[in-house]
Amino acid sequence: MATSEPKAPETAEPPTESQVVANPEQYIKHPLQNRWALWYFKNDKSKSWTENLRLISKFDTVEDFWALYNHIQQPSKLGFGCDYCLFKDGIKPMWEDDRNKLGGRWLMTLNKQQRHNDLDRYWMETLLCLVGESFDEASEDVCGAVVNVRPKGDKIAIWTSNCQNREAIMTIGQNYKERLNLPIKALIGYQSHDDTSSKSGSTTKNMYSV
Repeated sequence: MATSEPKAPETAEPPTESQVVANPEQYIKHPLQNRWALWYFKNDKSKSWTENLRLISKFDTVEDFWALYNHIQQPSKLGFGCDYCLFKDGIKPMWEDDRNKLGGRWLMTLNKQQRHNDLDRYWMETLLCLVGESFDEASEDVCGAVVNVRPKGDKIAIWTSNCQNREAIMTIGQNYKERLNLPIKALIGYQSHDDTSSKSGSTTKNMYSV
């Protein structure tokens, strides 16, 4: 017998009352533990650093994250000098922010070949680690993540709030390395923002490494 309602797949479980919203065909979204903001930086030398930094969007549900992720360009398609920054809402992606200034970052530098082979996959896993709170209690120390697209080699970093909080930092670094499925011999290092801002990147020492 014909019916005006769409037929659900046989394998689908019927929605519970709490899942049904005003539109019976639409389900509630799945909330994330934190609200996040995605920023985009384009290096226009005619503008100041802060003028080059632009807020793209904020989200706090799984569905809105994927809608945003699928709408924007992958890092490998960005021009040199461009960045994406994903930070908890209320934290700006700069060293001077109160939540960042005492912290540091786990930094991974990729070679030119990895831009085509690994960059997009590593960045997606980094985002999933953040929005999915993948570092257990240490996730509270996470401020955000940054991907830098550069001619000499791209960089991905996870920023944390306190460079002296060794236990949380090591938990984040070890779990992050496992999530990216990096070889054991491939070391990633943690640097304080204070050291990074006062020295050139090539001479910044690692406080920790995994």
